Amino acid sequence: QVQLQESGPGLVKPSQTLSLTCTVSGAPITTEYSYWSWIRKPPGKGLEWIGYISYISDTHYSPSLKSRTWISRDTSKNQFTLQLSSVTPEDTAVYYCARGESAATPPSDYDYWGQGTQVTVSS
Repeated sequence: QVQLQESGPGLVKPSQTLSLTCTVSGAPITTEYSYWSWIRKPPGKGLEWIGYISYISDTHYSPSLKSRTWISRDTSKNQFTLQLSSVTPEDTAVYYCARGESAATPPSDYDYWGQGTQVTVSS
């Protein structure tokens, strides 16, 4: 059974960098055809896909967030990390990590999800 768990600070100040880690258990993040993604849900809005890092370390980001986003991985810890720079209160959301089985898999079809972690951007 694959399990994902997000971790990181729940409060970030405006203009700082948000950093979250997803720890994966039950399968190596190098498992073929695994696309390890970050998604967020702002209050009162729908899910927003942020980006992914693939099993071969390819990355792909949402065009609207690309200039501020960096996703990396540590295979020795079986973790992948989201960094979102220059945050504003509009980045306040519940952040999820999840797995897709192809680059084209929509978030609605992701098979494994973390429980989500609330991040609030406020001074």
